[in-house]
Amino acid sequence: MTEAEKQAAAKERSQAILEEQRRLRKEKFLSNPALIIGLVGMIIIVLAALIIPAVSSVDPNEMKVLDRLKPPGAGHIFGTDEFGRDLFIRVMYGAQVSICVGGAVTIFSSILGTIIGIYASYFKILDNILMRICDGLIAIPGVLLAVALMAALGASIWNVILALTVVYTPSIARVVRAGALVAREQVYVEAAKIQGSSDFRILWKIILPSVVSSLTVQASFIFAQAIISEASLSFLGVGIPAPAASWGNILQASKQVLSKAPWTAIFPGAFVIISVLSLNLLGDGLRDFLDPRVKGGRKG
Repeated sequence: MTEAEKQAAAKERSQAILEEQRRLRKEKFLSNPALIIGLVGMIIIVLAALIIPAVSSVDPNEMKVLDRLKPPGAGHIFGTDEFGRDLFIRVMYGAQVSICVGGAVTIFSSILGTIIGIYASYFKILDNILMRICDGLIAIPGVLLAVALMAALGASIWNVILALTVVYTPSIARVVRAGALVAREQVYVEAAKIQGSSDFRILWKIILPSVVSSLTVQASFIFAQAIISEASLSFLGVGIPAPAASWGNILQASKQVLSKAPWTAIFPGAFVIISVLSLNLLGDGLRDFLDPRVKGGRKG
């Protein structure tokens, strides 16, 4: 066999291995109903939140006193609130706020938590300092800490993002640190040290990839928790300020008319439940999909 034939045979074997890996990943994905349901649910909510407000000419803050507390019907799919505002449009705008806040909190807390967790796992002095700070923050109930921060910062969407980032960064940091501590003891890390690799390269090129899967799963749960926390803060009156639409302040306003117009609480509450349930299913599905021990939806 000539050298060219050997190279062609090796290339064919590599392609066959890649095709087999793609087939196994596809099979694993299709045998994971939690991942599929959660992903589809979030895609529908995100598309609805982006498309419907963009194509609608209805002002979510326009008050029509003559249309107040109309039940769901042809003119108003979700009915109207106590000021005659279209509830469907307000819920869609509230979905934008929740997705924006949840996504921003997830991104910022993941970045900060990864930096803290990676460095804490590698340097003993930083570990003692950073982890004690994280322990102190985790010891405070999340909503209570967020309310205290919002009281100091003032009500605005960016302050909500900042407050929730402070609340959820410690949990990300602990997850990353735990995975990084395991990776730090592996043979390939010791080999990199012997070869003279810098601490920066070891941390970000060798250790970081080993914690990406656990970080991804944790981030999906943080997204769901951030949506609940934002709705809670707005419900308590320290989150997104009125008249901006938020699932939390829509629910808060519905308390006054709940007996007369239960739909004012049912629809925003249902969207909170569906979005959080979808994200939790997505997180559970990702955990199984990224776990190498799980084959075909079951642990091997």
